[in-house]
Amino acid sequence: MILPDLMPAGLRLVICGTAAGTASARAKAYYAGPGNKFWAILHESGLVNVRLAPADFARLPEWGIGLTDVSKTRHGMDHELGSGAFDPERLWEAVRVAAPRVLAFNGKAAARAAFGLRPRDSLAYGPRPERTDVWVLPSTSGAASGSWDASVWHALAASLADAHTVRSGRGGRAG
Repeated sequence: MILPDLMPAGLRLVICGTAAGTASARAKAYYAGPGNKFWAILHESGLVNVRLAPADFARLPEWGIGLTDVSKTRHGMDHELGSGAFDPERLWEAVRVAAPRVLAFNGKAAARAAFGLRPRDSLAYGPRPERTDVWVLPSTSGAASGSWDASVWHALAASLADAHTVRSGRGGRAG
């Protein structure tokens, strides 16, 4: 396993990527690539109330947030992984056990891998029409900058804040 799941029970949100990137695998920390917008958008959107760094990933449950990937055995850019890298059954079982209020995919590639969709299959950003507890977010990867839209991340944060916000012992949101 490149990076372990960070999905204790009782989370309000689990964010699922495709796989650890090369920099993340090397650093043993989620979203460690220099061009990745993940940590900035968590703070900017209000999902966390402090600016965290990749090395702080284990603190995310303080805000009711967990992390996972569809592939836990390979790392690299999405196009380097190959279809055999993905284990959607493992993902869905881990999500079932953790039972977060919302599962959000960090990018369409992760969502397609989890749902068994082909790259050309249509997929919209935002909550899934058939499952409003599942969101597809624009990828924070620097390689996906051309499709970046922070507003979808802000909408997710607003939907979670509207549903229920509780202050944690460190001043973060959890719930």
